[in-house]
Amino acid sequence: MKKSNYLIRMVMLAMFVALGVVISPILRVEGMCPMAHLINITCAVFMGPAYAFLCAVLIGVIRMMIMGIPPLALTGAVFGAALSGILYKLSKGRIIAAVLGEIIGTGIIGAIVSYPVMTYIWGKQGLTWFFYVPSFICGTLIGGSIAFVLLNRLEAAGVLSKIQNSLKDTNSNEKAA
Repeated sequence: MKKSNYLIRMVMLAMFVALGVVISPILRVEGMCPMAHLINITCAVFMGPAYAFLCAVLIGVIRMMIMGIPPLALTGAVFGAALSGILYKLSKGRIIAAVLGEIIGTGIIGAIVSYPVMTYIWGKQGLTWFFYVPSFICGTLIGGSIAFVLLNRLEAAGVLSKIQNSLKDTNSNEKAA
């Protein structure tokens, strides 16, 4: 990979992480963080599943350390970020697939994984396996809708493909969809 390309990817990742930490308190209630889903989907479309996953982990860890957010900051983000990028790639660049990946990954998988984490590690009582599903799905629908509109506007303006091409990893034969 060219050094300049690598540097651009690292700067973009850092910007996504910073933006994710700063805007995450907007519309946030426990179990629902719509702005995190906006970041997950946008990062997945711009940079792919691995970077989206890494971005979600970094944002989650920072939010847990600085803002005192429970482990939901991780369980409610990493599955959706990765699946968003995976489905976007498998669909050959359909934005709706990235949004659906976030909804399924976070709204269902992340919500269910949150139960044992919050019950057995965090010590929260009175939860069921599906306790977080409604709020996680609502959060992903809100953040996913915003990401869908944003990314479609960027695509219509011809900017999305330019961003993806500038971030493309030239050594991994990764293609911006």
